[in-house]
Amino acid sequence: MRILYMILVIVFALFIVTFSQQNLESIQLKYYDYLKHIPPVPVYLLIFISLLVGVIITAFWGVVERFRLNRTIRNLNRLVRDLRKELHAHEAPPIINEQKTPK
Repeated sequence: MRILYMILVIVFALFIVTFSQQNLESIQLKYYDYLKHIPPVPVYLLIFISLLVGVIITAFWGVVERFRLNRTIRNLNRLVRDLRKELHAHEAPPIINEQKTPK
C-alpha cells in the first residue's frame, strides 16, 4: 500500500512539474482599477492558488459541517437517554414468585 501511495505521489508531482513548465506565460490580472498594482503572474501559479483556495474553503466547510453533525448526534443521544429513563420509570416492577417448591 505504501508503494502505491508513493507511486501516486510521484505521478502527481510529475504532473505538477510538467504542467508548470507548459504554462509559464505571465498574465496581468484586471478587475476595473483594483488590481493595477499586482505584477504579472504565471498562469500555473494562478491555477494552483485558485485550487488551494478551493481546497481551504472546502475543508473549512467540512469542519463546520462535522461540528454541526456532532451537535445533532449529541442532542439525539441525550433524547434517547431521556426516553429510556422515562420508559423504565413507567415499567411495572418485575414479579417475583416467592413460593417455595417442595424438595
